[in-house]
Amino acid sequence: MSAVHNARMKITLKLFATLTDYLPHEARRANQIDIEVDPDASVQQIIDPYGMPPKLVHLVLVNGKYLSPEERLSAHLQPGDVLAIWPPIAGG
Repeated sequence: MSAVHNARMKITLKLFATLTDYLPHEARRANQIDIEVDPDASVQQIIDPYGMPPKLVHLVLVNGKYLSPEERLSAHLQPGDVLAIWPPIAGG
């Protein structure tokens, strides 16, 4: 296997509101963490290992652009992208 297949890229993962509990303890105050991901991973494949209940993964933004649940299955990130996830916001 060539080194190209093992290349990882760095992105920023931001989790908001109750989702910050899914970040490593040291990252919770800042509500974000820089992570290395496989460039071939879909947005959903990046989200899945964090174990967030799907019903809490409500609003997913990449660099401020909304991704629908269907787009998350096929969308890929670029180095330096910011993946932000919000739970449903209660209120009215």
